Amino acid sequence: MFFGARPRTVLASLGAALGLTLAGVAIPAHAVDGTLTPPTHLFNGYRHCATDAERPSYRWAGEGLVVEGIPGVPENTGGARVSVRYQVWPVADPSEITTVTRDYATPGFEAPATLPASALADGQSYAWQAQTVVGESVSTWSAPCYVTIDNSRPTSAPTITSPNYAGEKWNEGGEPVEFTLSANGATDVEGFVFSWQSVLPVIGTSIGDHGIPQPVDPYTDTKYRVRADTLGGSATVTLMPPTGSGPMTLWVRSLDRAYNGSETARYDFSVKSTAPSISPAVPEPEFGQPTEFTLRPDPALQAKSPVVGYSVKTTGGQSDRAFDITARSDGTATVELALDGLYGENLQVTSRSANGWVSDEAWWGISYDTSPTVSSDTYPENGSGGGVGVPGTFTFTPKVKDVASYTYTFGNGDPEVTVPADTDHKASIEWTPATDGWHDLTVYATTRSGLQLAPYDYFFTVD
Repeated sequence: MFFGARPRTVLASLGAALGLTLAGVAIPAHAVDGTLTPPTHLFNGYRHCATDAERPSYRWAGEGLVVEGIPGVPENTGGARVSVRYQVWPVADPSEITTVTRDYATPGFEAPATLPASALADGQSYAWQAQTVVGESVSTWSAPCYVTIDNSRPTSAPTITSPNYAGEKWNEGGEPVEFTLSANGATDVEGFVFSWQSVLPVIGTSIGDHGIPQPVDPYTDTKYRVRADTLGGSATVTLMPPTGSGPMTLWVRSLDRAYNGSETARYDFSVKSTAPSISPAVPEPEFGQPTEFTLRPDPALQAKSPVVGYSVKTTGGQSDRAFDITARSDGTATVELALDGLYGENLQVTSRSANGWVSDEAWWGISYDTSPTVSSDTYPENGSGGGVGVPGTFTFTPKVKDVASYTYTFGNGDPEVTVPADTDHKASIEWTPATDGWHDLTVYATTRSGLQLAPYDYFFTVD
């Protein structure tokens, strides 16, 4: 499990995609006489250097601390090797200096090196500085950067409370959930990270042009993080549940100033259904016939925040659709649909309230049998009769309206034959078997609009 700054995500080569350049900031300063200058654009742990000793940067350094800067070199170094030298010392004891060097640095690019973890004690404050080295020449030292090492996670998981959605019980839905997140006695908590998923997002830093880190305040991402009102304090967030109803869990972790994460806390609660109702104008709409459906909001939901619209999906028809419709002032809406699924069709509907609440899904469905009815006196279905050379009449009768023709085959490689329907939308054919035994008549109808309906298999035996 990752916590805080430990799983730093360094996303290289994003500078161009983000439109980041060095204009005005990234080109290291050079003295006009060509002398070396101290490195610029100093970072520790991919965060900005803090030049105020009273306001240090807090960083995790359990595996050392990456420091970096762009070497200050003239345009022509004469082929000499460019390096950057770093020194770090405890603020309490400036004589205890540790030095590391990044050899073979590239002019104009960040030159990272790692200050060893053995030189950085947890809870102690340090100063570090950088120096450009070209061959035997060195620049002056940069101004010190100040960092406090924090390798310890917050001592306790946060507490989570909600004034409008009680934990461990069913609640009426229809409004956002208010949560209060508290540090629970951990005095170094700076903020909180939260999610409806148990895997919480980590904090990363993109790398721009010339290797320059692009750190941002993680608390600007209000979808997943919030800053505490004071160090070791609390914060309030208002969130929409991820689904309209059912069991819900919010996962929360406290973050200290180094982004170390506490143990994870969870808040479990449940939301009753707020799905709308779906009512057709007739109990069983006919296949392919336009029918008006009325959509009505859940009464408790409507009382909290008026329903302003619906999202409708159809599945199982000739062409599945998804569309939105606007509700009337009373929260209801009507929609006309012609259901044409050969075996049936379903509607799924969610409502959308003025406060942004999206209900869970209401479902309505109907089954259809669009295959024709087949009958024969001479050759009854699932029975035997007739004989070789004995003609039989087969009658096709529709179960739906507007049938224009029937297409059939007796199998055994016989081609399909299409016959028109009569004025009653029926058709009769005569067939004489050439062999005895088991036979299969397959037939389907086609409507006047060209829609091919479901097939039917009629089994019988020739004596």
